[in-house]
Amino acid sequence: MTVADSLTLPARLRRFSPLALVLALLLSPLGPVACAAPGPSADLGCGSGGIPCLKGKAVVSLLTSKGEVQVSLDGDAAPLTAGNFVDLVRRGVYNGTVFHRVVKEPAPFVVQGGDPQSRDPKVPVDQLGGGSFIDPASGQPRYLPLEIGLSGEAKPRYGEPSSGPDQLARVKLPHQRGALAMARAEDPNSASAQFYIALQALPELDGRYAVFGRVSKGMDVVDRINQGDKLLKATLLSGGTLVKDSR
Repeated sequence: MTVADSLTLPARLRRFSPLALVLALLLSPLGPVACAAPGPSADLGCGSGGIPCLKGKAVVSLLTSKGEVQVSLDGDAAPLTAGNFVDLVRRGVYNGTVFHRVVKEPAPFVVQGGDPQSRDPKVPVDQLGGGSFIDPASGQPRYLPLEIGLSGEAKPRYGEPSSGPDQLARVKLPHQRGALAMARAEDPNSASAQFYIALQALPELDGRYAVFGRVSKGMDVVDRINQGDKLLKATLLSGGTLVKDSR
């Protein structure tokens, strides 16, 4: 399914059964659809690819055209994913970006944004959702390995989705309403800069997409965001200690 298809998805889903709805939403791309990324590796984790990890917690303000949203990031359960987000916030990557994908009908799903190319008004709307963060040091896209923390395990698992009732029951950061997670393409290791906020509990995404925080203030603002609204500025309010090793 192309990005253009995903933008018109809600209208077509009104006639679907509940099961077909879930399957269609899962098959619709949450993130960039044209990105290639490295596969699973034993080297994945904190410091891999030069990506720093967040030590402890952090709070970030997302000033949108509909109001302020504050998100709490969990560097204990998702250190690499949260660290990447803090790094991009500090670089100003999210300032002036557009919420390019908002799915509310026929059922609340996600508000998605963070595509760096959406800052350029010359980029056609149907191309949004395909952008990644380009690291100025290397000139190459930065990709994240899928990071899933499970209760009872000291470190997160990297590079492959978690599945099965036992693993899913132990996911530390489930897709509750207000969950903040990384969008990606079909490759589990293709997340970069795009993120989404869950508009309701989405347990079908647990273990498949990396949740790294949640909305702590302003969920009513998230509910009012529509496709085309802007993320005017992202600001680190507290925490934000970045390290190259999670220990």
